[in-house]
Amino acid sequence: MQRALLFIDKVSTFVGRAFSWLIVALTLFISWEVFSRYVLDSPRAWAFDAMIMMYGTLFMMAGAYTLSQNGHVRGDVLYGFFRPRTQATIDLILYLFFFIPGVIALTYAGYYYAADSWHINEHSNITSEGPPVYPFKTVIPLAGAFILVQGIVEIARCIICLKSGEWPSREADVVEVDVDKLKEMVHVTDEDIQSADRYVERKGEAR
Repeated sequence: MQRALLFIDKVSTFVGRAFSWLIVALTLFISWEVFSRYVLDSPRAWAFDAMIMMYGTLFMMAGAYTLSQNGHVRGDVLYGFFRPRTQATIDLILYLFFFIPGVIALTYAGYYYAADSWHINEHSNITSEGPPVYPFKTVIPLAGAFILVQGIVEIARCIICLKSGEWPSREADVVEVDVDKLKEMVHVTDEDIQSADRYVERKGEAR
């Protein structure tokens, strides 16, 4: 069971990492569009639509990855004080009564939403020369499917925790840097930091 859960975590992580490159493409695209608009005086009407679609795709396709990393927002002020079994009970109720119905509705409606868009060859009407939007709308059910599968994995984790009293492990990825742990890794002490500060101060006075 644990191997299956970690496999789904890896799939969600792979998808999230793959689509995270859209932020690089989006940054380059915006930079080029700003240059074209203000330097070359040659703006593109469809650029705004493209930016929205790229960011929307990134946002939606990162959902399953964020869920696999337990990174979605919750009321940690109280939740963090609960025992694992209490946390699992709360999560299980929320997943079954809110998450699963909501994501199923999103995936189901998104499928027909995208199908209609493909059927009419829909293009954006926000700007002139609007690009096709049916590929973008296809992302909605696709993202919903990934999130749904990852949600089932999280439900399984809740059940395991209720039985064992401990949360099962999950696929680890990039985490926020812990300064104290970082200092331990590089063997930096507070005295080293103070010595470095004094050295910088002396160099500044010498100048």
